[in-house]
Amino acid sequence: MNAPAELAIEQSINRQRRALLVASLATGGGLLIGIAPAVAAPAPAAGWQPNPFLRIGRDGKVTVFVPYVEMGQGAYTSQAMVVAEELEVPLDSVTIAAAPADDQLYASPLLGGQITGGSASLRAQWTTMRTAGAAARAMLVQAAAQQWNVPPADCTAADGAVTHGASGRTLRYGELADAAARLPVPKEPVLKQPDAFRIIGKTVPRVDLLPKCDGSAVFGMDVRVPGMRYAAVAASPVFNGKVRAVDGSAALKVRGVRQIVRLADAVAVVADSTWAAMKGLDALKVEWDEGANAQLSTADLVLRADAALDQPGLLFTHTGDVPAAERAAASRYDAVFRLPALAHMAIEPLSATVHVRADGCDVWCGSQVVGRAAQVAATAAGLPLASVRVHNQYLGGGFGRRLETDYVTQAVLVAKQVKGPVKVQWSRAEDLQHDYYRGHNHSRVSVALDAAGRPVAWRHRLAGPNIMARFLPVYQKDNIDLDVVECANGHYDIPNVYVDFTRHEAPDGMHTGNWRGVGPTRNVFIVESVMDDLAFRAKADPLAYRRALMTKAPPRLRHVLDVAAEKAQWGTPLPARSGRGIAVFEGFGCYMAIVAQVHVAASGQIAVERMTCALDTGFVVAPDIVLAQAEGGLMFGVSAALHEQVTVANGRVQQANYDSYPILRMREAPRIDVHIVQNGEPPGGIGEPGTSGAIAAVANAVFAATGVRAFALPLNPALFKVTA
Repeated sequence: MNAPAELAIEQSINRQRRALLVASLATGGGLLIGIAPAVAAPAPAAGWQPNPFLRIGRDGKVTVFVPYVEMGQGAYTSQAMVVAEELEVPLDSVTIAAAPADDQLYASPLLGGQITGGSASLRAQWTTMRTAGAAARAMLVQAAAQQWNVPPADCTAADGAVTHGASGRTLRYGELADAAARLPVPKEPVLKQPDAFRIIGKTVPRVDLLPKCDGSAVFGMDVRVPGMRYAAVAASPVFNGKVRAVDGSAALKVRGVRQIVRLADAVAVVADSTWAAMKGLDALKVEWDEGANAQLSTADLVLRADAALDQPGLLFTHTGDVPAAERAAASRYDAVFRLPALAHMAIEPLSATVHVRADGCDVWCGSQVVGRAAQVAATAAGLPLASVRVHNQYLGGGFGRRLETDYVTQAVLVAKQVKGPVKVQWSRAEDLQHDYYRGHNHSRVSVALDAAGRPVAWRHRLAGPNIMARFLPVYQKDNIDLDVVECANGHYDIPNVYVDFTRHEAPDGMHTGNWRGVGPTRNVFIVESVMDDLAFRAKADPLAYRRALMTKAPPRLRHVLDVAAEKAQWGTPLPARSGRGIAVFEGFGCYMAIVAQVHVAASGQIAVERMTCALDTGFVVAPDIVLAQAEGGLMFGVSAALHEQVTVANGRVQQANYDSYPILRMREAPRIDVHIVQNGEPPGGIGEPGTSGAIAAVANAVFAATGVRAFALPLNPALFKVTA
């Protein structure tokens, strides 16, 4: 999202959310820090509860409550590093706990809810978490200084203790916690300068490394609670279909099967084990009312999206005089791009364990929106929100799928009919065929060119779903999804620009949602493909063509372009049917350039041999995590470029597992070189940019190798096959 839009959204969110976060005394004794009321007030003496961000107990134990979930992106580690740095405690002495569900208390400053997404975890909490640690450190130092009757300036904090330099007296944080809790919380505590950092910016072991290596880490589908039963579930195979009739006689004969649960659009078999539930589901006979989508096909979806491009759009941005520039142009370039539906395919399929009682409901799951999970559970259970507890676990991948809560609602509805707790487990096929897909998105681009082949006017119409109208309405401007239009015109020197958006929703029951990289995964591919075509038409080198059109682009963006080109040895000779492609863009607070190197066989098969990435994501807190996220994002993008698409026939998704929905295999993985450009700007996001840029760079490399331009994804080998 561009900076002005993001700033406006953040300001809007801040007006809506709680102005102050709580800071109070732990009920079991100790110091609780939030940001930032005037005074930390005492609380009852017995027991204690989690609080915003930080707790220091009388035993000196430091607990950091992370408002973002851990799904492999390193959120727990980076947040712990930031707090430990400012608090002056060793990282290995910090205990990480998942913050409880509270959409007010733990709302993201960027997204406005307790949401893990948008590559926003660290960039949203950078100041908040630092301030929490720094405020606690200042209060502990002041508490010690008061006990010793010395100026606070004469005391220093280090390694979980405060020391008076002149006398050598030392008090551990646990000994000071109660006294510090009675002090006013500083409104603007002094933050450490980067040259004093001892943890931030260093390579450290991830805090979730050991439990994930020794098997003690608990993911959503690992949950076991006493008395638990297991449910296998099947929803209507046709979008928006309903259950017409159920014959459970054969299923109930399967050993271990206890009951059949019928919902409006799904059925579940409840048993003593997952295996028994699955076998019972296989034996279950269900008659479906397939409804209006019974004949729906991929061809229908493509035709509908194409038709939407002919409908008037809502204006997103308009600069200059596009019609006049078009009339005076020497030539014109026109193209239509068609992007397919995509699934998330996280390694861990969806599941939720639920226990519904008359007085409350417990939910164990892995969710990117913990607060929303609690809300939908309360609604489905018919209970007040205060009676619902969500126990969030590690996520075995999210990529945007666990931003949705349909699986939680379904599990609660099943659990209402089961005595005791029940785990509702989706199969891989169920997960794939009932996803919240990245929907079909089509674009029409028209560029007016001068006699030298330089663009003088740019038109871009996008047709696709308005996901944010449902998911996060604050990401709207004049009824336009600000996500879907992000990066729609790039950072090029084009004086006349017109971008509009036609809302086109998928058929009822075919849900669409956020997919790793969101808007830029569509628009970076489109914009950078067009720029490559324009360079070809102008008989110019694609890199030089871009550079000449980026005189007004942010210097950070131009710099990463130069770094990526240099490191990839742009311009050096390659074998026949090999090529390099480049893409450059800004998104998620990150500036990135990628060069892909590919070889295309005579059969048309594409081998991505090397990916060179230069990125500037501001101050780097955890270098290893930035590197891993960049690599993962690039792999995700290469996979989408080469393989991924969801197809529909007779109202049903045709793919059911990794054999029919292939993702990038290890043998296909390219060599990846990531070059991090360091600077002192606040941290940006890193989890998603690589996905967006990789798709475009690979497509451009294939064009360089074959001279054939693809206007649809995934890249079809038949287009590049040697036929002569």
